[in-house]
Amino acid sequence: MSEEEQGAPGAGGLITGFINDFPIVVFGVSTDEDTKQAIQLIKDAGFEATTWKIESLPNPDGVTEALGLMFRNLSLPLVFIGRQVVDSVSKLKVLSAGGKLAGMCKAAVEAQDADRKAQEERLQYQYDLLVVGGGSGGLALAKEAQRLGQRVCMLDFVEPSPQGTRWGLGGTCVNVGCIPKKLMHQAALLRQSMKDAYKYGWGVEGPLPPDDEAPSVKHSWPAMVAAVGDHIGSLNWGYRKEMREKGIKYINAKGTIVDAHTVSAQKSFGSPESLTAAHICVAVGGRPRYPDIPGARLYGHTSDDIFSMSTNPGKVLVVGASYVALECAGFLAGLGIDVTCCVRSILLRGFDQDMAERIGKYMESHGVKFLRPSVPESVELIQEATEGPPPSPRVLRVKIKMLASGGQPESVIDDTFNTVLFAVGRDPLTKDLGLEKAGVNMNTKGFIPVQNEQTNIHNIYAIGDVVEGKPELTPVAIRAGQLLAQRLYHRSEIQCDYINVATTVFTPLEYGCCGYTEEEAVAKFGVQNIQSYTQYVMPLEWTIPKRETDACYCKVVCNYSDQNRVVGLHFLGPNAGEVIQGFAVAMKCGMTKEQLDHSIGIHPTVAEIFTSMKLLKGTGPDGPAAGC
Repeated sequence: MSEEEQGAPGAGGLITGFINDFPIVVFGVSTDEDTKQAIQLIKDAGFEATTWKIESLPNPDGVTEALGLMFRNLSLPLVFIGRQVVDSVSKLKVLSAGGKLAGMCKAAVEAQDADRKAQEERLQYQYDLLVVGGGSGGLALAKEAQRLGQRVCMLDFVEPSPQGTRWGLGGTCVNVGCIPKKLMHQAALLRQSMKDAYKYGWGVEGPLPPDDEAPSVKHSWPAMVAAVGDHIGSLNWGYRKEMREKGIKYINAKGTIVDAHTVSAQKSFGSPESLTAAHICVAVGGRPRYPDIPGARLYGHTSDDIFSMSTNPGKVLVVGASYVALECAGFLAGLGIDVTCCVRSILLRGFDQDMAERIGKYMESHGVKFLRPSVPESVELIQEATEGPPPSPRVLRVKIKMLASGGQPESVIDDTFNTVLFAVGRDPLTKDLGLEKAGVNMNTKGFIPVQNEQTNIHNIYAIGDVVEGKPELTPVAIRAGQLLAQRLYHRSEIQCDYINVATTVFTPLEYGCCGYTEEEAVAKFGVQNIQSYTQYVMPLEWTIPKRETDACYCKVVCNYSDQNRVVGLHFLGPNAGEVIQGFAVAMKCGMTKEQLDHSIGIHPTVAEIFTSMKLLKGTGPDGPAAGC
């Protein structure tokens, strides 16, 4: 709380302390008739209010000013029942007449008793909260719990990948996920920008290069990796520094659950340490999966490794069609690397398939080769890398089975690559966590079923990528962690809303989406109730370099039976994450197609096309690209 909100030094803290420490509180003036009525109404309901007479408090003017600032200048008396404000005697009378006042008071007293018992219980343990896992969700939970006055301990430990890669505090997103991926995606986009720059007049001395060639500049993989690594290192250090400054006990150790209140912390050396806590939260995330084929774990890399490889990966085979696979294939190809994708079936399973196929088409036109449908059968080392001079890369032989498709029989391709990158899915790190000792349920894949982040064991919780059936996204884990802390330690009742969570796939042409895919919407609401509006769009910035007119694409999926409410919004184009975020807020508020149409767009942008889409999918061919 700012000093302005407090009204005077310490006044805001004094008020907050009163509200938190007592179940029923009245702030008023002893001679005021409304104050007397409020106290009597609560007494008639069978309860006693803790009354704070403003004139008797230290700095009464400061307290009055602070109350006004904190509660929107509401007049006295102010009544708080279970920390909820009732801002007038007339409202209190309505609650009393409706029989609700006694119930509110009873619930407040019971909650206070529960808090008191929890406070007594917490003293039995070393910590109020022990978080196993130091990723984005775990960090958010730990920091919010500490802010609410809890004793917090966090364990984090990274098992090296089969290729020996390890990293610091911060989890997948910071170290081997969102952050390095977006930075390397940006590095690849700069190559395209340099091509475009020639058409805008930059660096033109003599004849222009051909349309499909970049300016004569050279990319340094080691320099990029070093710069990205430096940034990640600064984040790792910042997290550790923050833990220390906030008083959160951080231990770089592997946590194994012993029972419902005990965790064994094993560092890289020495004997394990036994830690106890009133609440335990599992936030260990997941790791990439390897296919069960010869040579995969021995010679294959994953997203755990690609961002810190010290030398250019050379000719790359990416196995998989997940967003991780396509993002990595995209930025590698954008950096001028020879990339082939081995795809078993569909692209981007779980995403809108119309949009996914458009992404594949764009990537293929920009140099990524697809073997589809296909699966790898084996990886074999032909030649180990040498430092030279001259240096030579490692060479791997990969056997790839082309599956029968389109009338073509099965066949086997035998090719060589310098790097094989597996991106075929991720598994939760729950196998050796000891959850079964505490009786925590898991499904057959190791994910943890939860109800509002609570497992079947009342004091053990789970957030992030280990949770069954929830979006495996960093912002989701962060919000779930923050809200869990507020429910556990601040009487909040707000649950994490997993509906309409926006996301972006950072392929060379970015894909942002929120809500249902077209396939999901048809399955849920019925094909007769779904109307999908589509439109190509041409970014103004693409007109000068004469980029593709059939690449960027918009889709709005509406439920006609519910006021034509927007239930899915999809965008394929530059800066997709920036475009989709604002629409995601509107969808959370229940945006309809009519409201979208009545909005006025920002000109000249690609996002403005969403405010003027009229073409219904299936009523004719997609129209020409809209532009400025």
